[in-house]
Amino acid sequence: MKIRSLYRYPVKSMLGEELGSLEVDTHGVVGDRVFALIDTEHGRVATAKQPRHWRALLRCRSAGSGSEVTVVLPDGRSVAAESAAGPLSELLGRAVTVSTRRSDGAVVERPDPEDVLARGLDAEVDAPLLEIAQGAPGGRFVDHSPVHVITTATLDELGVEALRYRPNVVVTTPAGTPAFVENDWLGRTLTIGGVTLVPTLPTPRCSVPTLEHGDLPRAPEALRGPAQRNRVDVPGFGVLPCAGLYARVEVPGTFRRGDAVEIA
Repeated sequence: MKIRSLYRYPVKSMLGEELGSLEVDTHGVVGDRVFALIDTEHGRVATAKQPRHWRALLRCRSAGSGSEVTVVLPDGRSVAAESAAGPLSELLGRAVTVSTRRSDGAVVERPDPEDVLARGLDAEVDAPLLEIAQGAPGGRFVDHSPVHVITTATLDELGVEALRYRPNVVVTTPAGTPAFVENDWLGRTLTIGGVTLVPTLPTPRCSVPTLEHGDLPRAPEALRGPAQRNRVDVPGFGVLPCAGLYARVEVPGTFRRGDAVEIA
């Protein structure tokens, strides 16, 4: 196995950037999910998991690192992330601030994605609050653990573009590898170049993969596939449709496209 592609998403719930290498520290991918929008009214982190309010974020693209992160709006305008609250509030129709500080106990709204599919993106479905980054040290706005990995075996079986699942690492697997092989990696370790990852959870899927991503149309099959073929009992969360794997960083270093991936 080896790394096929690497991704970083500087602003939570926006499109990100494909890179040839990624620096990884104990908090995850450096520069990943460093910025997030905060709903001024409720103080919650904005995420397209709640598509009724936030799906337009997936029409924006973020790139860069540190103070050089930029956001490209749907109309083509490019603005510095730290100065983007005004244009983004206008786009979303909701007042937001831009933050680089994840507060303790930060939450998002996470409606059941199958309810959203059944009732429509603008339906008022029950949206429980979910604490993010429960498996991540530091202040980045990741959903659970610092690194998200998915294999080509799973993507090919589902027929879904990698970017819809928002991984950091896409692993090329040998011919004949079964889909959802990531489930079998729990309790083991992944060595990628000089980086060691410890898998933590299968990745539960939300509404995000089904939504428009830039010019890509909606894709209900991105949720229906895992729902039909890979429901997993995720510790602490229940039985959920899953695709991919979350992991924590045990030994930091650098991922590079083409690096060998070993499982022990």
